[in-house]
Amino acid sequence: MDFNISREWLETNGIGGFASSTVLGCNTRRYHALLCAATKPPLGRMVLVNKADETLTVAGRSFDLGCNQYPGTIYPSGYQFLRDFVLDPLPRWIYVIPHTAISQEQDVVLQKTVWMPYGHNTTVMRYELLSGDEATLTLHPFITGRDYHHSHHYNGAFNGYCERRTDQFECCHIKMQPYTDCPFIQFSLDGGFNEGGAWYYSFEYEVERERGLDFTEDAYCPGAFVWHLTPNQPATLVITAETELPLNEPLGPTYEKSRATEITRRQQLSAFFDRDLDESSRATPRTEYVARLARGADQFIAQRGSDGLHTILAGYPWFSDWGRDTMIALPGLCLTTQRYDIAASILKSFAEATSQGMIPNRFPDAGETPDYNTVDATLWYFHAAAKYLERSGDWDTIKELYPTLRDCIDWHLRGTRYDIRADPVDGLLHSGEPGTQLTWMDAKVGDHAFTPRVGKPVEIQSLWYNALRTMMDFAGRMEDKNTKQLCGDWSRRVKSNFQTTFWNETANCLYDVVNDDHKDGSIRPNQILVVSLPHRLITADCEQRVVAAVQRELLTPYGLRSLSPNDPQYRGVYSGNQWERDSSYHQGTVWAWLIGPFFSAYLRANRNSGQAKNQVREWIAPLLAHLDEAGLGSISEIFDGNAPYTPRGCFAQAWSVAEVLRVYVEEL
Repeated sequence: MDFNISREWLETNGIGGFASSTVLGCNTRRYHALLCAATKPPLGRMVLVNKADETLTVAGRSFDLGCNQYPGTIYPSGYQFLRDFVLDPLPRWIYVIPHTAISQEQDVVLQKTVWMPYGHNTTVMRYELLSGDEATLTLHPFITGRDYHHSHHYNGAFNGYCERRTDQFECCHIKMQPYTDCPFIQFSLDGGFNEGGAWYYSFEYEVERERGLDFTEDAYCPGAFVWHLTPNQPATLVITAETELPLNEPLGPTYEKSRATEITRRQQLSAFFDRDLDESSRATPRTEYVARLARGADQFIAQRGSDGLHTILAGYPWFSDWGRDTMIALPGLCLTTQRYDIAASILKSFAEATSQGMIPNRFPDAGETPDYNTVDATLWYFHAAAKYLERSGDWDTIKELYPTLRDCIDWHLRGTRYDIRADPVDGLLHSGEPGTQLTWMDAKVGDHAFTPRVGKPVEIQSLWYNALRTMMDFAGRMEDKNTKQLCGDWSRRVKSNFQTTFWNETANCLYDVVNDDHKDGSIRPNQILVVSLPHRLITADCEQRVVAAVQRELLTPYGLRSLSPNDPQYRGVYSGNQWERDSSYHQGTVWAWLIGPFFSAYLRANRNSGQAKNQVREWIAPLLAHLDEAGLGSISEIFDGNAPYTPRGCFAQAWSVAEVLRVYVEEL
C-alpha cells in the first residue's frame, strides 16, 4: 500500500455529516475532521473535533502514532508504524511496533477502526490489540467547534469546561460546549480521562496553502483518554453531537453491534448487481469495482430535514446539494443501484423547492433562501424524471410531479429569471444576462464570470429538446392533449433549426454558443451531450463527427478537458488562489463526470459494437484505478488538463462516481 499523504479517507452518516483525513493521519485541509456534524441536516456543518492523536505505550516505551504538520516540521511521525490501511468497508488501520524496539519476542499490532452510524452525528473509534500481551493507549482529541468553511484560532471566548460523569457500567462520559452556537460535544469511553486542558498552535494544512487560503489553525485539547489494552479488552471511544447516549449495556458491546450493523448495510448496497450471480461469479474484479462504486455512491445521498425526503450532496469535503449536480448524478447513484424510493424522494424534494419554473441551483449551508441562478438544473430535472419512470415504472410519482413539470415548461416558454426564454422564431432556448453564468461552466469571482456563455449554449438546446419530448410523453399518458400538442410543436421547431444553427463545418463539430450573429467555435465538451441524451437532434453522420472531435481534442484518461489544448485560452493546470483556480476551472481542467456522456455517445456513434465496448473498457480502467489514488473508494471532481493529470478540487464528487458507475454497470 502506497501511503502517500494525498490519499484521503471519508466516512459519512447519511445526514450530511462526515469524518475525513489523510490515511497517514495528518490533516491537510481545514475540512478534515474526526466529527463534522450536520446541525441542520444535510447542512449547517460544523467541525467539532478535528482529530485525535494516539500514543501506544509498551514495556515502558511510548510510541506516538499521530501525525501533524507544524511550521517547518512534521510531528509526530507516527506514519512510520503504519503497516496497512483498508476499506472493508469501514476504514481500518494496522499499526505495528516492532519487537526489536521493545525487546520482546513478537511485534505489537494495533488495529484501529472508525465509522459513523447511519443517521447520527456520531463517530466511533475502536482499538484492538491483535498481537502482544498488553499496552496502554493514550488519546488526545483536538477540538475547535467551528463552521467547516473556516479556520479556528485561539480566543478568549472558547469554553474549555468539561462536565464529567461515570455510568453504571463504569464508562466515562465527558461533555463540553466550546461556544454557545455550537452543539454539545460528548465523548464516551470505556477507559479513563485525565483532565488537563491545553491549546495546540499552528497546525498547518498544506492543501489550503496551495489554494491560497488561511492554512493555519489552533485547537484545544481538554486532556487525555486512557485505556489498558489486552487482546481480549479492546478500547471504544464514541464522539457525538447528539443527546447523551442511552446505554443498556457497556459501551464496547453496544458499538460492536453498531459496527456489525453498518458493515451489513454497506455490503447490501451492491445487492442490485450480484443478487443473481452464483458464488463463483461474485469474487471478480468487476463485482468488486461495482461494490466499491456503490458504496462510494451511497456517501452522497443524504436525508433532508426530518420529513423523510432526500437529496444528493455534490461533493466532499465542501459542497452542499446543488440542483444541477443532483439531477445529473441521480441516474447513476439511485437508478443504476435500484434505489428507486430514494430517487422518488429526491425528485419530490426538489419539486417542493421549485420557483418560477426553476429548481434551485444550490441550497446554501447556512440555510438561507436557495439560489436559482441556473438554466440547466431544471432541464436535467426532466431528464432525471424520465429516467426514473423508465427504470422504476412508477407512474404514480410522475403524476405527482406532473403539475410542477408543466409549470416549468410554461415558465420557460414565456420567460423566467435571467432572461431564460424560448425564442419564438427558432424555438431554441436563450439564457443569460451580462455578468451571469447560468450553465455548469459557472466559475465566477466577484462580478467576473469566466465562461458566461450568454445566448444559446449548445447543450442547453439538447436538454431543452429532451425536456419537451419528455413532457410530450408524460402529457400523452395524462391525456393532456393541449400540453402534448404544445410541446410537440415547440420540439419540432427546435429540431428543425438546431443543426443548421449550430453545425460548424470548418471544425467538423458543433458551435459551443450561438448569440445572435456571434458563433463561439471553442471546442468544448458541452456538445457531447447532444449525442448522449436520449432524443437525437443531429444526423448520425454528424454525431460521429462530434464524437471524433471530442475524442481528438478533449479526451484524457480521467475525463474530458473543458477546452481544447489548441485554444489560446487553454489552462492546463488548476492551482493557485481563488482567481487563478476559477479562471482555469472551465478553461482546460478535466472533469471526470463528462466521461459518462462521452462513453454513451461513443457507444451510440459506434452502434454499441463489441469493439466499441472493448475500447470503453480500456478507457475506463484509469478511473477505476483512481479509486485507490486520492479519495479512497471515490472519484475526484477534476484533474489537471496536462499530464500527469493531477487530481484537484473535491476528492469525492457525486457526478463523477455516478457517471462511472452508470456506464460500467449499464453499458458495458
